[in-house]
Parts: sequence; C-alpha cells; structure tokens
Amino acid sequence: MKAEKSQNAFLEEDKFSHSLKFEYIEFYVGNVYQAAHFYRTALGFMPVAYSGLETGAEDQSSIMIEQGDVRFLLTSAYSPQSHVNEHVRLHGDGIKDIAFSVDDVPGSFQELVRRGARVVMEPTIYSDQNGRFTKATIAAFGDTVHSLIQRNGGDRNFPPHFRKVPKSISAPTIGLRGIDHIAISAERGQLDQWVDFYNRVFGFHESHQMEVVTELSAMNSKVVQNRTGRVTFPIMEPAFGKRKSQIEEYLSFYHGAGTQHIALLSEDIVTTVRMLGENGVEFLETPGSYYDYLPDRVGDIDEDLRDLRELKILADRDEHGYLLQIFTKPLQSRPTVFFEIIQRKGARGFGGGNIVALFEAVEREQRLRKTL
Repeated sequence: MKAEKSQNAFLEEDKFSHSLKFEYIEFYVGNVYQAAHFYRTALGFMPVAYSGLETGAEDQSSIMIEQGDVRFLLTSAYSPQSHVNEHVRLHGDGIKDIAFSVDDVPGSFQELVRRGARVVMEPTIYSDQNGRFTKATIAAFGDTVHSLIQRNGGDRNFPPHFRKVPKSISAPTIGLRGIDHIAISAERGQLDQWVDFYNRVFGFHESHQMEVVTELSAMNSKVVQNRTGRVTFPIMEPAFGKRKSQIEEYLSFYHGAGTQHIALLSEDIVTTVRMLGENGVEFLETPGSYYDYLPDRVGDIDEDLRDLRELKILADRDEHGYLLQIFTKPLQSRPTVFFEIIQRKGARGFGGGNIVALFEAVEREQRLRKTL
C-alpha cells in the first residue's frame, strides 16, 4: 500500500520533477588526494567528509568537497580491476554520477523504472550513527548514472564509511554558490533520444533549442529542465561541418557521451574570475573586437566594461535581463570536462548570443591541439 501511495504522490502534478534538486556530482579520478587539493587551492572548495581504508572502505577512497550549495564527491579506487579505475582508464577524470535528493527513494525509483529507466542499483538502506541513508541508481547517457538520495537523520555525510574532515585548513573565498546547469555531450543522432528520456522518465520539459554553425563546425542543442529550473541539462550533439567540432573532440577523447561542463553560479563574477585567474585557472580567450560591439548588443549593464574586457567575460541579454559568463579551459589533461562561471541578472537563457564566439574560441584552442 505504501508503494501505491508513493506512485500516486509521484504522479500528482509530477511533484517529483518539481522538488528535484542536485545532491552531489561524483567524479571518478586517478588520485583523490591530488584532485581534492586542486579543487581547494584553485577553485575554493572545502573538504567536508572522507571515506577510505581508515574508515572501513576497502575498495575505494572518496573525499566530499563543497562550496555554497555545490557538492562534489571525488572518488579513486585501490584496485586496478575496479570499475572506478576502468572508468578513469577509458574516460580520464570525469563525472560518473549526477545525484539528486528526493523525498521517497523507493517510490521515485519504482516510478522512474516504470517510465523506462534502466536499473543500476535497487533501493538500498544504510544506517549508522549519523542516521539513515537510502540510495538507488539508474542509468543515463554514456556511462553516467543518476543516484536518488534520501536522508533521515542529522548529518549530511555519507554513511557508511564516511567521517567528517576537521576544518583545520582554509581555502580562498571564490564566491561560487550553486549549480546553474550541467551540459551533456551526446553522440550524433542521439539528441532527441535523451531529450525524450528526461521528459518521459523525469517529467522535465524542453525550454530552449539552438543550432550553431561557424565557418568550420556546427552543433545542435536542446535544453531540458524540471519545473523549477533548479535541474537543467543543455544537451548537445555534433552537426555536420567542415572540421571537427568541440562536441566531436569531447566525444573522441572521452570515448562516448558524458558531461561536458558544469556551470557554477557566482554573485560577483568579476571578483570570482579575477581570483580564479590568480589561482592559476585558465579561461578561453575572447578577441578584443567582441567588446567593441558589446554595448550595442547588450545595452546598459551594471558592470564596468573595462573589467569584462580585461577578464574576457562574455555578456548576453534576453527579454528577462542579462547574464555574464566565462568558460575555463579543460581542467584535466584530456580536452574534455571544463567549467562555466555564470552570473544571472534576470536572464533565463544560456548565452545564445555568445555561442558562436565560444565556438570560435574553442576552435582556436583546437588548432593548438591539432584536433580541429
């Protein structure tokens, strides 16, 4: 009877979609300690929890890092035969799990499977001194999965085998406060398949559509999001062009579909980008001519145009307001996963007016990598 009530609650106005929000993003990495150090010193994330041999975890070690409402889970394996190491061998450091917090894991999981989701892990309950923790996992694009997380009890750490990291170390205050969106690179011909998956299985809706063509490359893109917009996935596939697009480059080096970038929200992008640059984070270059025409295209903005020109920050406007954005270069040896820093001043779009400028900036980097 409880399962039936969970299904009915799920279906009523699709409350699951309405309440959905990001719990954490899990990266599989080659060395969890080095990755955590980089994210702390370069991006200002603080370690908050640890799992490893010392806590009873025998197959892998993990460090939870956070900043604002953003939580990244960094995981490395001890055994060369581990599925974690196989993922790193094939994809390099990359995103394995985009996890959501939900109110009812068993009911949500049952309904997602009924709607066509493929099971990776049935609902499993863990308990320790921190409380009760329920987790289930379904498959998504490529080797990426979505876990559903339900907590009952106090601590936000991850039982079993996690413990708090004492706050004895500091990190620079960068000003990142949340996840704006997560962009997906899909293989050619799979865009509509994954749009249908999120709309049908998760109750999302399509909010934007875009085709981008430069002199050399092209892509098709659609955006799906839940009812509140707190979970948003731009999905991109390569289109035919003269040369290899950034989407094709990603697919080639990542060896399949995966998360291309995470857009992180800042309330003061000028300060955030300046500090990230001082910490050694590199961004895509934007030609100075872009800023010569920016006032005519975007209109009045609060920020000083000289700061945007200096820091290579892009701007765009829609009927709701404007946004500021900038994209890092890939943050690992393969030209795959990168980050976007974004500040919204009312705008609800994704910088459509900057897409061609972004593509051309990436193409300049591809020329240097000889992958265009």
